[in-house]
Amino acid sequence: MQEKSSIVVQLKQVLIVHKSGDPLSKRWAESCAQALEKRGCHVLLGPSGPKDNPYPVFLASVAPPIDLAVILGGDGTALSAARNLAADRIPILAVNVGGHLGFLTESPDDFNSETVWDRLEEDRFAVQKRMMLQATVYEGNRTNLEPMSDRYLALNEMTIKPASADRMITSILEMEIDGEVVDQYQGDGLIVSTPTGSTCYTVAANGPIIHPGMAAIAITPICPLSLSSRPIVIPPGSVVSIWPLADYDLSTKLWMDGVLATSIWPGQRVDIRIAEEEAHFIVLKEDYSYYKTLREKLQWAGARIHYNNNHRN
Repeated sequence: MQEKSSIVVQLKQVLIVHKSGDPLSKRWAESCAQALEKRGCHVLLGPSGPKDNPYPVFLASVAPPIDLAVILGGDGTALSAARNLAADRIPILAVNVGGHLGFLTESPDDFNSETVWDRLEEDRFAVQKRMMLQATVYEGNRTNLEPMSDRYLALNEMTIKPASADRMITSILEMEIDGEVVDQYQGDGLIVSTPTGSTCYTVAANGPIIHPGMAAIAITPICPLSLSSRPIVIPPGSVVSIWPLADYDLSTKLWMDGVLATSIWPGQRVDIRIAEEEAHFIVLKEDYSYYKTLREKLQWAGARIHYNNNHRN
């Protein structure tokens, strides 16, 4: 959901995170840091990537509040920021520098390093609140509420699928929704997605696209062996419980936004529900349109021949 900013950005303490191993985003980060330090801002700068997670050190080394996180990279860099910063309600300004698709990020063309800081301090921006998911592993049925794992967060999706170094494994998963067994799935796994994640792995698996202004959960089988196994969209208050069955290789994993969270052993279940946390993304574009983003990022062509609509005045 996009709304006029209710967040006050004072630019006294700012995180600047760039995509690990990308020289361009690092140069942008250093330039932003210099501009903010000239304004008297305390800046923490570092890389984020598969082997770099700066957020625990950042959050432990400074006293709150942190006014802003500037994320320079692609969607993966932005997803990592959301998982780590949502609990502290730190607004994220993500800019697609060194990234690819950039669904969650601002265009570099809309990021003017000379004026953007004034815009933020003068409240000339909007904020998108994005729903997140949480997942926890438990032992046995739903009456057992003693967690066997940490609580994991995801902005895009939680995925349950096997991983093996030497062969492709077919997973067998049983799914409950609010205590009722819905189906058993044979295939490559299951995706449990937010509306934000519906344009990522979910849409690639022929799942539904859901507007981010809606509160809903999408469940999409990955390459199911049965043609009757179809995606389903469920209400936001639902709890999805998933068990691995016949997992003789002990290979079933829980993945958060494509990053390994934990293993799920036979006899365990993973419960997935909406998290209390939300990700807060700053929007700079004044004429932002979700549908325009879909047209551009997914390269929707529509009809092969464009017809004039003479009925629209």
